[in-house]
Amino acid sequence: MTNEKKEKKVIPVFFAADDKYVPFLAVTLQSIKEHSSSDDEYRIYVLHAGVSDDGSDKIKKFESENFKVYFVDVTDRLAVLSEELHLRDYYSCATYFRIFIAMMFPEYDKAIYLDSDIAVRCDLAEYFDTELGDNYVAGVPDGAVGAVPVFQEYTKHVLGIDAENYFNAGVLLLNLKALRDEDFYGKFSALLKKYKFVVAQDQDYLNVICKGRVKFLADEWNAMPVGGETQRLKDPKIIHYNLTMKPWHYDDILYQEYFWESAERTEFYELLKGFLRDYGEEEKQNDAACEAGLLALCEKEIASEENYFKKYVKNA
Repeated sequence: MTNEKKEKKVIPVFFAADDKYVPFLAVTLQSIKEHSSSDDEYRIYVLHAGVSDDGSDKIKKFESENFKVYFVDVTDRLAVLSEELHLRDYYSCATYFRIFIAMMFPEYDKAIYLDSDIAVRCDLAEYFDTELGDNYVAGVPDGAVGAVPVFQEYTKHVLGIDAENYFNAGVLLLNLKALRDEDFYGKFSALLKKYKFVVAQDQDYLNVICKGRVKFLADEWNAMPVGGETQRLKDPKIIHYNLTMKPWHYDDILYQEYFWESAERTEFYELLKGFLRDYGEEEKQNDAACEAGLLALCEKEIASEENYFKKYVKNA
């Protein structure tokens, strides 16, 4: 009888980040690692368009035998689309990086994508094992959209998607094989040339292209701090501090304790506490202005006779 060593399951996890987000990415990785299993291999890919050596060295410190970190520069690929991309407010070009994953990594048929403003409270292997069928992605209806009537009107009357069927793109399980086989990147490029979504940008493109090919999961897989304590989930598995709801800016954010539990075990803890301490009234007013501007942009798009739904869907 031979004692064959069981081959570890490979779990590829992708992020899009720049130097500004290195401290928050570190917290996310800390939370993933402390819930990981020695039975699996976690391959962390950070897609970027220029992260400093200092930033990458600090993230590389998370590496261990079954937890590997790779930095992948996507500058050249992004340059092809740069003139077409529309960026607004707090968005950077990094938000579009997830579009390239299927094409750039043909060795994987399935992968996890996470934003860098996240705390993980489970073994990501559990999320990775979700059956996708022929769906392009698995995700969770966007909690921020569900909480704001104007956002609900926007998804319905501009995208042609009911709010409960509009997913948040910050936590996704990707069916890379299906995305490659059905030329998702080509569909994205064509839609980008056809129409400029200016509200949720790449998230809107993803929702329009993936419509009807989404496996929707329970809110616990992308729990957002919306609605206050009355909306607290008992056992959130992945917490997403979306939009302006950052625990390093405000001290009354739902689920903030999970962020700080992991942050305290990183070298960035004091820096992050400093961010919270120094976030002043001017910055908070800017956040409020961004939120108001987003609502106004939604209303403008809803009213436009040239919006996507009226122009391409309603009379198709």
